[in-house]
Amino acid sequence: MSVEVRVPTLGESVTEATVATWFKKPGDTVAVDEMLCELETDKVTVEVPAPAAGTLSEIVAGEGETVGVDALLAMLAEAGSAGSETPTPRPSADKPVEEAKTDAGSAADVDVMVPTLGESVSEATVSTWFKKVGDTVAQDEMLCELETDKVSVEVPAPAAGTLTEILASEGDTVDASAKLGVISSGGAASASNAKSAQDGEYVAELAAKKSGKDVEDAPSAKKLMAEKGIDAGAVSGSGKDGRIMKEDVLKAMTAPKAAAAPAAAPRAASPAADADREERVKMTRLRQTIARRLKDSQNTAAMLTTYNEVDMTEVMALRNEYKDLFLKKHGVKLGFMSFFTKACIHALKEVPEVNAEIDGTDVVYKNYVHMGIAAGTPTGLVVPVIRDADQMSFADIEKAIAEKGAKARDGKLSMAEMQGGSFTISNGGVYGSLMSSPILNPPQSGILGMHKIQDRPMAINGQVVIRPMMYLALSYDHRIVDGKGAVTFLVRVKEALEDPRRLLMDL
Repeated sequence: MSVEVRVPTLGESVTEATVATWFKKPGDTVAVDEMLCELETDKVTVEVPAPAAGTLSEIVAGEGETVGVDALLAMLAEAGSAGSETPTPRPSADKPVEEAKTDAGSAADVDVMVPTLGESVSEATVSTWFKKVGDTVAQDEMLCELETDKVSVEVPAPAAGTLTEILASEGDTVDASAKLGVISSGGAASASNAKSAQDGEYVAELAAKKSGKDVEDAPSAKKLMAEKGIDAGAVSGSGKDGRIMKEDVLKAMTAPKAAAAPAAAPRAASPAADADREERVKMTRLRQTIARRLKDSQNTAAMLTTYNEVDMTEVMALRNEYKDLFLKKHGVKLGFMSFFTKACIHALKEVPEVNAEIDGTDVVYKNYVHMGIAAGTPTGLVVPVIRDADQMSFADIEKAIAEKGAKARDGKLSMAEMQGGSFTISNGGVYGSLMSSPILNPPQSGILGMHKIQDRPMAINGQVVIRPMMYLALSYDHRIVDGKGAVTFLVRVKEALEDPRRLLMDL
């Protein structure tokens, strides 16, 4: 008999959590109330106990996934039931598996295939192998990581066994149906060895946890440390029992460095003398795509930028007045992005050509707003899309921005989450930019650039007063948007932010 493991009640106003750590693997035997996994919310950490004794037959929500209240986490086969035997690994849509037909009890080779990469993505580059030929692997253990134009894709082991062959080395480009490697499941004997290896790993894991250090750091963290030449001992782990996560490595990279040794005496300037002080690194596929798309945008669109400035006094006052109540009720902080998103939606209704695109000799007007929110990540700029933002409340927008931003930083955005945007907002102010001209995100016809809020003297009713001011920039495609429309759009955004009540009145 199968027993469902579901997300427990998370607390008042908390509607979702992230799966932080699984303490068990499929096939492991568990006792009733034994800890299976740990969930993290924006407020607390929640441990999930086993509702019954038996065998963990399937993990539905992997580490790093966001789940809602009562969502299905895993399945247990109760001890003594017909279904308590360890299940045979089964292929899924995103983990295609091809197995050689063999007699019962004999060895079987399982092909490791490229998983589904997303719509319109036909190839990827093998970024990192976490295992080498001869290594014993458990089912769903990370074998390698692929890099596409947009996202990084981790490839799990489709079955337990031994990695006998690697067919695509690091740096190789593979298509969407390519074979990456071969795992020998080894029939009954190998399965027993794999189970023993899993048991050994679990015992080692328990011993390590008693010493306060997890066995395995996050694969994305190990990859980043290898790329940047960072020793794990120099990184403080924030995961379960000291497990190093990707964000821990990023913090270590930005931490103040110790005083450098005195610089060597300058050498004679010459190209040959400088060559050994240079480092040549191949551009990632994401960086290549960013470069190509931005240059295509400049070459294709008749891009022009118009500027204005906004007094942020009223928005800041409104935010300060309600931010505590907002957080208590909705479980998310009230930021400035929701105000700007609402103001842009308001302006797009009056100037619909800014929310349109050119398709050949046609103009396609969008009767919806799929808002792109540009986000800088350690690997480059990405633009996750908040679909139907015009139908959302302030709280819904803030939750969506927080969720997409976290996924972007962790490299977990799917292709679908970055496609179909109709307008984009880019906030260079978080980096201290005072003024810039954003580049269009094709095929969109408009992008709003936000900048740093800075106190400046302003003339208000004949008096010089200090106000928190922000420069705004709207880059637009002059082929479809006239100057009048662009200026009107930016003025409407300015008016809505300087008097937020206009958003409520739809004025």
